[in-house]
Amino acid sequence: MQRQETFYEAVKRSGISRRDFLRFCLLTTAYLGLESTMFPKIVRALESKPRPPIYWLNFAACTCCTESLIRSSHPLISDVVLNIISLDYMETIQVAAGHQAEEIVWEGMKKNFGNYILAVEGSVPTKDGGVYCTVGGMTALEYLKKASQGAKAIISVGSCSSFGCVTTAHPNPTGAKPIYKLISDKPVVNIPGCPPIAEVIVGTIVHLITFDSLPALDNLKRPRVFYGQRIHDKCYRRAFFDAGMFVEKFDDEGARKGWCLYKVGCRGPVTYNACSVVRWNEGTSFPIQSGHPCLGCSEPDYWDNRPLYQHVADVPLPGFATADDIGKGFAIGVAVATGAHLVASIVKKATQKAKESKVEEKKQKEE
Repeated sequence: MQRQETFYEAVKRSGISRRDFLRFCLLTTAYLGLESTMFPKIVRALESKPRPPIYWLNFAACTCCTESLIRSSHPLISDVVLNIISLDYMETIQVAAGHQAEEIVWEGMKKNFGNYILAVEGSVPTKDGGVYCTVGGMTALEYLKKASQGAKAIISVGSCSSFGCVTTAHPNPTGAKPIYKLISDKPVVNIPGCPPIAEVIVGTIVHLITFDSLPALDNLKRPRVFYGQRIHDKCYRRAFFDAGMFVEKFDDEGARKGWCLYKVGCRGPVTYNACSVVRWNEGTSFPIQSGHPCLGCSEPDYWDNRPLYQHVADVPLPGFATADDIGKGFAIGVAVATGAHLVASIVKKATQKAKESKVEEKKQKEE
């Protein structure tokens, strides 16, 4: 049997320097939230382990997850696809099509049975036998069941495959379902987001390859390292939230000054994701930084939860009652502070006046 090429052998063959390879390993270590002592282990794993094949399936979705992946900045997608991960099947970017493509995917899955990673983008329609989404003459449901049989693990890429997103929104006429509700005999990890961050996708895959296991998951099957904190906790507008300074309308003075977007529908306080830390487009920005409220796209049923861009006063917040209460508390605090400042000013002026009178009396006596 022909020996499989390792990650480092592949990147070296393609002309990528040792320095860039180590840089990728270092960035991956940081993204995964690992201690610096784990950096050598990442290096050794990618130097010695063969690249497991990844088969990327596209079902009921808009392909925004693929668009996100091909904008991965560390490293570039050409390096990710051709060198770091062996992406053997992906309809959107592959050259093969039709019968040729189907022969490649099924022959590859047979050859690598039990060792490949299955990445799924999009939910799976189940109503009327699943006829609302077909690939290669099979329904998406049939395709998923067959493809998952030999998978080492399944990665649900994006909110549609993780939780359903817009494809399962009310009234869900196709009966679409997320992957974890259809596959129960294989390890499934959810990477939600509409779309998810490219570095989160790649980081999860590298963790699986390096440690031969999925990263620690939360109760929604999301990697804790990327979904362990609320966007609110690391948001640069958090200070305005704590001070009760909110944008009321998108074109008001608060919006121009960069105040908290909670009252115009921002769900950052109840959304878990790495947006405010990893950010997008080579770490340039994320929705809140561009003046757009977080829509909570990495949370289940976010599309049906409540109207978008509308203030919801009764959303409970850890440590606080609601944003409205914070605003009221802030107003009271300002009133108290103003009163205290006024009293202090009066006392200061009276004291100063008394001192001046004593000085004047002393001068008169001396004269």
